[in-house]
Amino acid sequence: MTKTIIYILAAVCAYLAGGLNPAIIVSKSVYKKDIRECGSGNPGFTNFKRAFGNRWAWWVLAMDLAKSAVVAAVFAYLAAAAGGSYQICAAWVGLFAVLGHAYPLWYGFKGGKGFLVYLSVVWFTDWRAGLIAVLVMLVLLGITRYMSLSTVTAMLCCPVVLIITGAEWQATVLCAATVLFIAFRHHENFKRLAAGEESRFSLRGKGREEADVKQPVHRI
Repeated sequence: MTKTIIYILAAVCAYLAGGLNPAIIVSKSVYKKDIRECGSGNPGFTNFKRAFGNRWAWWVLAMDLAKSAVVAAVFAYLAAAAGGSYQICAAWVGLFAVLGHAYPLWYGFKGGKGFLVYLSVVWFTDWRAGLIAVLVMLVLLGITRYMSLSTVTAMLCCPVVLIITGAEWQATVLCAATVLFIAFRHHENFKRLAAGEESRFSLRGKGREEADVKQPVHRI
């Protein structure tokens, strides 16, 4: 199998796998509701947890992480075996997995924001970038309890780490493009943060996140 074919298949498989949304699947199959009609309407882990609680939320998180990780592991290995770059192919998969998650063919091109999907792929691009992203996210989440601020800041660290560690420039460019796209998908969250209306994340069950503002809560 040539490198060109591997990259084409990687893009297609990453897009299709990224588009399979656990939050939508579980909400419909378990709760007989569509997560896109609950809370903020975002079909992601945070909104799912707020709408339905912890019972299935962590499974949604795990499946979001796994779907892109499997594709990245398979195709990065195939690319390296064909004489290509493991790192570049992993970053390539990450970009298309996020695009698939954001604009899924399966759900009318209306999907989530892509943070969890990309977080697992970053580890295949460079484990140091993945580790720092997780640490930054956890620290900021613990301090501010703003999921959107924590996740986007964590993602923005990734291309910086790749530059510092001397990653292949193509992988760094792909990572930067993906991260900027994820940040763009959070633009409504940034507006709410600026207005002091963003909800705070809690490990507790549904309906217990605190807005810490006097205005009505807008969920992420």
